[in-house]
Amino acid sequence: MTIQWFPGHMTRAKRQIEEKLKLIDVVFELLDARIPQSSRNPMIDEITGTKPRLILLNKADLADVEMTAEWSRHFREQGHSTHAIDANAGTGVKELAGKAKELLQEKIQRQINKGMKPRPVRALIVGIPNVGKSTLINRLAGRNIALTGDRPGVTKGQQWIRFGGELELLDTPGILWPRFDDPVAGFRLAATGAIKEQVIDIAEVACFVLRILVERYGSVLKDRYGIEELPSELPDMQAAIDVLEDIGRRRGCLVSGGNVDYEKAAGILLRDLRSGKLGRMTLEEPE
Repeated sequence: MTIQWFPGHMTRAKRQIEEKLKLIDVVFELLDARIPQSSRNPMIDEITGTKPRLILLNKADLADVEMTAEWSRHFREQGHSTHAIDANAGTGVKELAGKAKELLQEKIQRQINKGMKPRPVRALIVGIPNVGKSTLINRLAGRNIALTGDRPGVTKGQQWIRFGGELELLDTPGILWPRFDDPVAGFRLAATGAIKEQVIDIAEVACFVLRILVERYGSVLKDRYGIEELPSELPDMQAAIDVLEDIGRRRGCLVSGGNVDYEKAAGILLRDLRSGKLGRMTLEEPE
């Protein structure tokens, strides 16, 4: 399966970001802490250029703690400032204004030296669909001023939002790149809910996820679904299908003739993964 999804509003968002960039002081790049590399949009490097950038590892509450630390170290080694947050609960969010000022310390000091009163920092928030941009904005504002949803593509336009006297945010729709050069990245994005389920084969995505989880979090699968025996790895797709069938039978996902409804079983697995019912999991490691 090849996953492609690039709605027209994303093309417009790219153009609008480029038009507004001259007004921006710093870029907040929001990533999914469970798939930090796969949720990075390579178009952002091209669009934002040399603007100071803070990488925010969102949904850190759902990600493996040790792996989040490794990813933070990985991005710092590449020269990026990073900060792990949970926009939903608000963990780490209060520090964003201060961290933005740290990145702009020299610019702010020049303004002070000239006798100018520094204005609020203008930040551009960018990220792929369903990564938590609107949730972060609402958390910063302390009220629901941005649309949110558990599906990609909720934000359709741009809006400036002020937070106290320190920070102004430009919200943008989520942007996916037109083509996934790495098909594995597409599966990871689908697994975490960044791509609409209407355009993916969820059973195939679930099998992809199982091959990762069996290797890294096998004991969790056993406990969650009552599986007595599980191999240390799934060497091929058929082995993953066998595990998905086992989960389906244990969850009563049966159709006439006693056969397993693989799509229903896949839905259970993916919902458990996305909601955190399987525990804190990261689906990729730094290269």
